[in-house]
Amino acid sequence: MSDAAQPSAADVRAAADAVKAALDRHLAAVENRTGGDDDDQAVSDAFNALAAAAEDYDERLYHRYDEVTPFEIPEPDDSLPPYAGPEEPHAVTVLIRRDYAVAEPERLLSQAQRIADADDDVATTAGAAAAVSGSVHAALGVLFGEYEPDEIASRHKEFGLEEGDSTLWVSALDDPPEPGEWLSSPFESADPQQVVCRFDVSAVFDEDDDEEADDPDLEDQEA
Repeated sequence: MSDAAQPSAADVRAAADAVKAALDRHLAAVENRTGGDDDDQAVSDAFNALAAAAEDYDERLYHRYDEVTPFEIPEPDDSLPPYAGPEEPHAVTVLIRRDYAVAEPERLLSQAQRIADADDDVATTAGAAAAVSGSVHAALGVLFGEYEPDEIASRHKEFGLEEGDSTLWVSALDDPPEPGEWLSSPFESADPQQVVCRFDVSAVFDEDDDEEADDPDLEDQEA
């Protein structure tokens, strides 16, 4: 909002009145919700109207008086499209992606060699000799052939790895697939509209938290 469009005191008051009216409409919609339906359209519409009114009031209040409200309107979750899977899934599939950087190659090679030395079958089938000679590719094959992914995730630093982003999708299925049905292309059928829930881990979330903690304006608001 430019200096030429600064709201007047009357504009701020009108926005405040709009918030009060939106609150009343939202409460009425909740009270009249039928059957306890969490997806009641009237409640959803009233919620969105209240959010828009509160945002408008907050903006006008700030530009007129340099003040803010203590309210935080949650942003819509746009990480997934609307669910379009079966209402009563008879099966689920869990897709996991975990990224790692090879932060300490020498540590990785050493761990792979230790595994190979302790198991002759590993040395024979996984190319552990190549790992000794400096092949990170072979060392990764040894490591992931020996340990379950969850154990590697919990011990990644021990193996010279650094965690990157990770995600886990729980997707609904109409029926369990036949044995071996998807082994040739296990991720081809991943459909965001079938996802029941997902769990994401990323350093970007930590950075967002750090930025909020370091923001002096936020500190002033909390004081």
